[in-house]
Amino acid sequence: MTSNDKRIELGGAVWMTVGGENLGGPGRITLLAQIAECGSITHAAKAVKMSYKAAWDAIDTMNNLAGEPLVQRVAGGKGGGGTVLTRRGEQLVENFRLIEREHRRFVSQLSDQAEGLADDFLLLRRMSMKTSARNHFAGPVTRVQRGSVNDEIEIEAAGGHKVVAIVTHESAEGLGLSVGAQAFALVKASSIVVVTDAEGAKFSARNRLSGTVSRLVTGAVNTEVVIDLASGGSVAAIITNESSKSLALAEGVTATAIFKASSVIVGAPA
Repeated sequence: MTSNDKRIELGGAVWMTVGGENLGGPGRITLLAQIAECGSITHAAKAVKMSYKAAWDAIDTMNNLAGEPLVQRVAGGKGGGGTVLTRRGEQLVENFRLIEREHRRFVSQLSDQAEGLADDFLLLRRMSMKTSARNHFAGPVTRVQRGSVNDEIEIEAAGGHKVVAIVTHESAEGLGLSVGAQAFALVKASSIVVVTDAEGAKFSARNRLSGTVSRLVTGAVNTEVVIDLASGGSVAAIITNESSKSLALAEGVTATAIFKASSVIVGAPA
Protein backbone atom coordinates (compact mmCIF):
# COMPACT_ATOMS: atom_id res chain seq x y z
CA MET A 1 0.00 0.00 0.00
CA THR A 2 1.48 3.35 -1.01
CA SER A 3 2.01 6.19 1.44
CA ASN A 4 -0.83 8.08 -0.24
CA ASP A 5 -3.25 5.15 0.01
CA LYS A 6 -5.71 5.96 2.80
CA ARG A 7 -7.77 2.79 2.34
CA ILE A 8 -8.70 1.13 5.64
CA GLU A 9 -7.64 -2.49 6.06
CA LEU A 10 -8.65 -4.84 8.85
CA GLY A 11 -6.49 -7.34 10.71
CA GLY A 12 -6.80 -9.83 13.52
CA ALA A 13 -5.44 -12.98 15.12
CA VAL A 14 -6.98 -16.18 16.49
CA TRP A 15 -6.46 -17.20 20.11
CA MET A 16 -7.70 -20.27 21.96
CA THR A 17 -8.77 -20.21 25.61
CA VAL A 18 -9.85 -22.87 28.07
CA GLY A 19 -11.87 -21.67 31.04
CA GLY A 20 -10.61 -18.15 30.46
CA GLU A 21 -6.96 -19.25 30.37
CA ASN A 22 -4.86 -18.73 27.26
CA LEU A 23 -4.24 -22.10 25.59
CA GLY A 24 -2.45 -20.69 22.59
CA GLY A 25 -2.31 -18.42 19.61
CA PRO A 26 -0.17 -18.26 16.48
CA GLY A 27 3.08 -18.18 18.52
CA ARG A 28 2.42 -21.33 20.56
CA ILE A 29 0.98 -23.19 17.57
CA THR A 30 4.10 -22.31 15.58
CA LEU A 31 6.18 -23.72 18.44
CA LEU A 32 4.25 -26.99 18.28
CA ALA A 33 4.65 -27.11 14.50
CA GLN A 34 8.41 -26.57 14.82
CA ILE A 35 8.63 -29.37 17.39
CA ALA A 36 6.92 -31.67 14.91
CA GLU A 37 9.37 -30.59 12.19
CA CYS A 38 12.59 -30.54 14.22
CA GLY A 39 11.93 -33.28 16.73
CA SER A 40 13.64 -31.11 19.32
CA ILE A 41 12.38 -28.47 21.72
CA THR A 42 15.79 -26.79 21.68
CA HIS A 43 15.73 -26.33 17.90
CA ALA A 44 12.03 -25.43 17.89
CA ALA A 45 12.58 -22.74 20.53
CA LYS A 46 15.43 -21.23 18.50
CA ALA A 47 13.28 -21.26 15.35
CA VAL A 48 10.55 -19.20 17.03
CA LYS A 49 13.08 -17.01 18.92
CA MET A 50 12.02 -18.30 22.33
CA SER A 51 14.17 -19.41 25.24
CA TYR A 52 14.31 -23.11 26.07
CA LYS A 53 12.67 -22.48 29.45
CA ALA A 54 9.90 -20.31 27.94
CA ALA A 55 9.21 -23.05 25.39
CA TRP A 56 8.84 -25.68 28.10
CA ASP A 57 6.69 -23.37 30.20
CA ALA A 58 4.38 -22.85 27.21
CA ILE A 59 4.24 -26.60 26.56
CA ASP A 60 3.45 -27.38 30.21
CA THR A 61 0.67 -24.78 30.18
CA MET A 62 -0.82 -26.18 26.98
CA ASN A 63 -0.60 -29.76 28.25
CA ASN A 64 -2.38 -28.83 31.50
CA LEU A 65 -5.12 -26.81 29.81
CA ALA A 66 -5.70 -29.43 27.12
CA GLY A 67 -6.17 -32.07 29.79
CA GLU A 68 -3.77 -34.42 28.00
CA PRO A 69 -0.21 -34.25 26.64
CA LEU A 70 0.34 -32.42 23.37
CA VAL A 71 4.11 -33.02 23.42
CA GLN A 72 6.03 -36.04 24.67
CA ARG A 73 9.60 -37.24 24.84
CA VAL A 74 10.59 -40.39 22.97
CA ALA A 75 13.59 -42.64 23.33
CA GLY A 76 16.04 -43.05 20.47
CA GLY A 77 16.15 -40.73 17.50
CA LYS A 78 18.67 -37.94 17.04
CA GLY A 79 21.10 -37.72 19.92
CA GLY A 80 19.51 -40.65 21.69
CA GLY A 81 16.05 -39.14 22.07
CA GLY A 82 13.73 -36.43 20.94
CA THR A 83 10.41 -34.72 21.32
CA VAL A 84 7.32 -35.30 19.23
CA LEU A 85 3.73 -34.21 19.15
CA THR A 86 1.06 -36.59 20.34
CA ARG A 87 -1.85 -37.33 18.04
CA ARG A 88 -3.82 -34.70 20.00
CA GLY A 89 -1.02 -32.17 19.48
CA GLU A 90 -0.91 -32.87 15.74
CA GLN A 91 -4.69 -32.50 15.54
CA LEU A 92 -4.55 -29.20 17.43
CA VAL A 93 -1.97 -27.75 15.02
CA GLU A 94 -3.90 -28.97 11.99
CA ASN A 95 -7.24 -27.61 13.23
CA PHE A 96 -5.74 -24.29 14.30
CA ARG A 97 -4.19 -23.80 10.85
CA LEU A 98 -7.58 -24.54 9.27
CA ILE A 99 -9.36 -22.07 11.56
CA GLU A 100 -6.61 -19.49 10.95
CA ARG A 101 -7.04 -19.77 7.17
CA GLU A 102 -10.80 -19.31 7.48
CA HIS A 103 -10.25 -16.37 9.83
CA ARG A 104 -7.88 -14.69 7.34
CA ARG A 105 -10.43 -15.22 4.57
CA PHE A 106 -13.20 -13.74 6.74
CA VAL A 107 -11.09 -10.71 7.72
CA SER A 108 -10.09 -10.24 4.08
CA GLN A 109 -13.77 -10.12 3.08
CA LEU A 110 -14.48 -7.56 5.80
CA SER A 111 -11.47 -5.53 4.67
CA ASP A 112 -12.81 -5.46 1.11
CA GLN A 113 -16.00 -3.94 2.49
CA ALA A 114 -14.20 -1.44 4.73
CA GLU A 115 -14.47 1.46 2.29
CA GLY A 116 -16.32 4.21 4.08
CA LEU A 117 -15.72 2.55 7.45
CA ALA A 118 -14.32 5.77 8.88
CA ASP A 119 -17.45 7.66 7.81
CA ASP A 120 -19.67 4.98 9.33
CA PHE A 121 -17.65 5.09 12.55
CA LEU A 122 -18.18 8.83 12.82
CA LEU A 123 -21.86 8.32 12.08
CA LEU A 124 -22.17 5.76 14.87
CA ARG A 125 -20.35 8.09 17.24
CA ARG A 126 -22.78 10.87 16.38
CA MET A 127 -25.76 8.53 16.76
CA SER A 128 -24.60 7.49 20.24
CA MET A 129 -24.08 11.08 21.37
CA LYS A 130 -26.70 12.29 23.84
CA THR A 131 -27.75 15.95 23.92
CA SER A 132 -30.83 17.96 24.81
CA ALA A 133 -30.69 19.76 21.44
CA ARG A 134 -33.39 18.36 19.17
CA ASN A 135 -31.67 19.09 15.87
CA HIS A 136 -28.36 17.58 14.80
CA PHE A 137 -26.64 18.46 11.54
CA ALA A 138 -23.30 16.89 10.66
CA GLY A 139 -20.88 17.17 7.77
CA PRO A 140 -17.71 18.87 6.55
CA VAL A 141 -16.86 22.49 7.18
CA THR A 142 -17.21 24.24 3.79
CA ARG A 143 -16.32 27.80 4.72
CA VAL A 144 -14.58 29.63 7.55
CA GLN A 145 -14.61 33.41 7.85
CA ARG A 146 -12.18 34.52 10.54
CA GLY A 147 -12.83 37.54 12.71
CA SER A 148 -10.95 39.29 15.46
CA VAL A 149 -13.31 37.87 18.10
CA ASN A 150 -15.80 35.55 16.39
CA ASP A 151 -15.57 33.23 13.40
CA GLU A 152 -18.36 32.32 11.01
CA ILE A 153 -18.45 28.59 10.29
CA GLU A 154 -20.46 26.98 7.50
CA ILE A 155 -21.22 23.25 7.71
CA GLU A 156 -22.70 21.24 4.84
CA ALA A 157 -25.12 18.68 6.27
CA ALA A 158 -26.73 15.69 4.55
CA GLY A 159 -28.78 16.69 1.53
CA GLY A 160 -26.53 19.66 0.83
CA HIS A 161 -28.13 21.86 3.48
CA LYS A 162 -25.83 24.62 4.73
CA VAL A 163 -25.84 25.55 8.41
CA VAL A 164 -24.04 28.73 9.47
CA ALA A 165 -22.79 29.22 13.02
CA ILE A 166 -21.00 31.98 14.91
CA VAL A 167 -18.39 30.80 17.41
CA THR A 168 -15.53 32.51 19.13
CA HIS A 169 -12.19 32.45 17.36
CA GLU A 170 -10.73 30.58 20.34
CA SER A 171 -13.43 27.89 20.12
CA ALA A 172 -12.91 27.49 16.36
CA GLU A 173 -9.21 26.91 16.86
CA GLY A 174 -9.75 24.58 19.81
CA LEU A 175 -12.19 22.45 17.78
CA GLY A 176 -9.89 22.42 14.75
CA LEU A 177 -12.56 23.97 12.53
CA SER A 178 -11.07 24.43 9.09
CA VAL A 179 -12.37 23.76 5.59
CA GLY A 180 -12.76 20.01 5.12
CA ALA A 181 -12.84 19.17 8.84
CA GLN A 182 -15.80 17.13 10.13
CA ALA A 183 -18.12 18.95 12.51
CA PHE A 184 -21.66 18.86 13.81
CA ALA A 185 -24.16 21.61 14.56
CA LEU A 186 -26.74 21.43 17.34
CA VAL A 187 -29.83 23.63 17.36
CA LYS A 188 -32.49 23.58 20.07
CA ALA A 189 -36.04 23.27 18.80
CA SER A 190 -37.05 26.31 20.86
CA SER A 191 -34.49 28.43 18.92
CA ILE A 192 -36.26 27.86 15.60
CA VAL A 193 -38.87 30.18 14.09
CA VAL A 194 -41.35 28.64 11.66
CA VAL A 195 -42.79 30.64 8.76
CA THR A 196 -45.15 29.51 6.01
CA ASP A 197 -44.82 32.39 3.57
CA ALA A 198 -41.15 33.39 3.42
CA GLU A 199 -41.03 34.24 -0.27
CA GLY A 200 -39.72 37.78 -0.72
CA ALA A 201 -39.32 38.30 3.03
CA LYS A 202 -36.01 39.31 4.55
CA PHE A 203 -34.74 38.01 7.87
CA SER A 204 -31.66 38.78 9.92
CA ALA A 205 -31.33 35.08 10.76
CA ARG A 206 -28.71 33.42 8.55
CA ASN A 207 -30.20 29.92 8.44
CA ARG A 208 -33.29 29.05 6.41
CA LEU A 209 -34.29 25.42 5.80
CA SER A 210 -37.44 24.78 3.79
CA GLY A 211 -39.56 21.69 3.46
CA THR A 212 -42.93 20.16 4.23
CA VAL A 213 -44.57 19.70 7.62
CA SER A 214 -44.58 15.98 8.31
CA ARG A 215 -45.69 15.83 11.94
CA LEU A 216 -47.42 18.00 14.55
CA VAL A 217 -47.48 17.09 18.22
CA THR A 218 -49.74 19.39 20.18
CA GLY A 219 -49.30 19.83 23.90
CA ALA A 220 -51.05 21.92 26.55
CA VAL A 221 -49.14 25.09 25.59
CA ASN A 222 -46.73 24.32 22.76
CA THR A 223 -46.69 22.36 19.52
CA GLU A 224 -43.75 20.40 18.15
CA VAL A 225 -43.46 20.90 14.40
CA VAL A 226 -41.32 18.53 12.33
CA ILE A 227 -40.43 19.71 8.83
CA ASP A 228 -39.07 17.22 6.30
CA LEU A 229 -36.46 19.00 4.20
CA ALA A 230 -36.56 18.81 0.43
CA SER A 231 -33.20 17.07 -0.02
CA GLY A 232 -33.46 14.76 2.98
CA GLY A 233 -33.30 15.13 6.72
CA SER A 234 -35.66 17.02 8.97
CA VAL A 235 -35.78 19.85 11.46
CA ALA A 236 -37.94 20.15 14.58
CA ALA A 237 -39.26 23.35 16.14
CA ILE A 238 -41.24 24.16 19.28
CA ILE A 239 -43.79 26.95 18.86
CA THR A 240 -46.88 28.02 20.78
CA ASN A 241 -50.22 26.44 20.00
CA GLU A 242 -51.50 29.89 19.10
CA SER A 243 -48.72 30.35 16.54
CA SER A 244 -49.42 26.92 15.07
CA LYS A 245 -53.08 27.85 14.58
CA SER A 246 -52.33 31.29 13.12
CA LEU A 247 -49.94 29.72 10.62
CA ALA A 248 -52.56 27.06 9.76
CA LEU A 249 -49.93 24.37 10.16
CA ALA A 250 -50.94 20.89 9.04
CA GLU A 251 -49.21 17.88 7.55
CA GLY A 252 -48.22 18.61 3.96
CA VAL A 253 -48.03 22.38 4.39
CA THR A 254 -44.85 24.01 3.04
CA ALA A 255 -42.87 25.68 5.81
CA THR A 256 -39.45 27.15 6.50
CA ALA A 257 -37.37 26.80 9.66
CA ILE A 258 -35.36 29.92 10.46
CA PHE A 259 -32.69 30.22 13.15
CA LYS A 260 -29.86 32.60 13.95
CA ALA A 261 -26.21 31.62 13.50
CA SER A 262 -25.62 32.54 17.13
CA SER A 263 -28.18 29.87 18.18
CA VAL A 264 -26.04 27.09 16.69
CA ILE A 265 -23.70 25.09 18.92
CA VAL A 266 -20.78 23.60 16.97
CA GLY A 267 -18.86 20.49 17.95
CA ALA A 268 -16.19 18.24 16.45
CA PRO A 269 -15.70 14.45 16.70
CA ALA A 270 -13.36 13.46 19.53
